[in-house]
Amino acid sequence: MSFNNLDTLYRQVIMDHYKTPRNRGTLEGNTLTVDMNNPTCGDRIQLQLQVTDGKVEDAKFDGEGCSISMASASMMTQAIKGKPVEEALEMSEGFSHMMLGEEVDEEALGFDDIVALQGVSKFPARIKCATLAWKAMEKGVKEE
Repeated sequence: MSFNNLDTLYRQVIMDHYKTPRNRGTLEGNTLTVDMNNPTCGDRIQLQLQVTDGKVEDAKFDGEGCSISMASASMMTQAIKGKPVEEALEMSEGFSHMMLGEEVDEEALGFDDIVALQGVSKFPARIKCATLAWKAMEKGVKEE
């Protein structure tokens, strides 16, 4: 597949998660709730996690922001559901490395749609948009 076709595919994946976000909403019951924002561009997220016995049972988010921040939140919540906290944190670390333009083993990390965000690393001003939900997840599980 040529670079232009791959770039177009990645844009489509990002827009799909932005227009039809997965796991948008709120959780009932005992949840970890983290509110974060990016004052530079106005993105804001409220992330809710249900963590039981060291496992992310469920994850939902709400907020407002650009297509990159909202798509990233959708992809992240989808990816970490059902995962042990340690694995979710490893994914977050790998995502941070990917945002810095470093090589990561996307398959081993279970990134699936998340690889569509790798092009963001070329735009330093947008990296905070892409990492907002991930940073919220890190903060939430570390405060648990």
